[in-house]
Amino acid sequence: MWESLLKLFRIPDLKRRILFTLFMLVLFRVGAHIPVPGIDSRALADVFSQGGILGFLDMFAGGALSNFSILALGIVPYINASIIIQLLTAVIPSLEELSRSGEEGRDKIAQYTRWFAIVLALVQGFGITSWIEGMGVVLYPGWGYKITVLLTLTAGTIFLMWLGELITDLGVGNGTSLIIFAGIVARVLPQLVRTFSLIKVGEINLLYFILSLVMNVAIIAVVVAFQEAQRRIPVQYSKRVVGRKMYGGQSTHIPIRIVQGGVLPIIFASSILLFPATLAQFFQGSKVMASIASALSPNSPLYLSLYAALIIFFTYFYTAVSFNPVELAENMQKYGGFIPGIRPGRPTVEYLDRTLSRITLWGALFLTFIAIVPNIITDLTKVTTFYFGGTAILIMVGVAIETVRQLEAQLLMRHYEGFIRK
Repeated sequence: MWESLLKLFRIPDLKRRILFTLFMLVLFRVGAHIPVPGIDSRALADVFSQGGILGFLDMFAGGALSNFSILALGIVPYINASIIIQLLTAVIPSLEELSRSGEEGRDKIAQYTRWFAIVLALVQGFGITSWIEGMGVVLYPGWGYKITVLLTLTAGTIFLMWLGELITDLGVGNGTSLIIFAGIVARVLPQLVRTFSLIKVGEINLLYFILSLVMNVAIIAVVVAFQEAQRRIPVQYSKRVVGRKMYGGQSTHIPIRIVQGGVLPIIFASSILLFPATLAQFFQGSKVMASIASALSPNSPLYLSLYAALIIFFTYFYTAVSFNPVELAENMQKYGGFIPGIRPGRPTVEYLDRTLSRITLWGALFLTFIAIVPNIITDLTKVTTFYFGGTAILIMVGVAIETVRQLEAQLLMRHYEGFIRK
């Protein structure tokens, strides 16, 4: 493995991509510590240290929200916009046709997503500025403050969108996922320090902390195993004579991962739940909004139920978008391929669809279990200072695995041995 890591830096193109990615993530972390002027940051940090929906939202912003930095909104508006546009693409024929019209169509959809993300950033930014002003931590309240901060926070989201796309195009891995990953990882050391400080003064039971740590490590091991697990459907190609040459006669397989969408269903479900809960938190003057904020706080029964339902929905939705049994069966039949024991054509489509549905169900239940159980563990052990939850664990492990896979593919493409031993 260490030899493979060294090979990464011996390949000029890969070395440039890795260093560029690291530089972009450093820029993100620097921006997360540039505060918006005119705010009592210490008083604000105390509010976020209490956890709840604001602490959960701050996890996605990588601590930028508790610092009330220029990147306080994080990448969440862009994720929400991506989810809504993808859902609309599945139900609006004109958008679906645009998505299938090649590179130009996909570029237009990406542009729609960016513009919609800016609209969502303005809405969330207004909610945040109103909430901050209502807390009495603003030195110069008024519409001048609101407009200035609103434009600053929206510009921060635009900057992160640009940063994420640069990483995806010129770096390594998915830029948006890596920004979230970097934000979560950056919180590990400060939370560990705070946890040990509270253990020293007796506010946190050491045994409970060790139990929580052991369980989280076990969950990480299970997540890695399931992320790598796949069902292999055998495919046999019949022999064909073209001209004077004979083709086919090969055996291969179709790999179907148990967690087909990777970490995306978790990110999508979390982002959807964060949006109404965040707006409710920022308008607590209303009794209805206060009730919504309380009902949608992390670990509440309603939150966990909706979270589980959304994870299952997005797991099936992403699988349906990324895996088309009809198209796959047609391509197999076109090139003389068939699944042993299954007739080509409609029976193959039904077999693939049935197999995919069963696998997706197990993947969805697994993601739901992993996302919810750490929340229950945190609630039982009362170790809230070292709170990451299943969402953060799945994101960290999922993004790390996907990035390693991409580096693995780059090495194998250049005829080097990869990281993962077969």
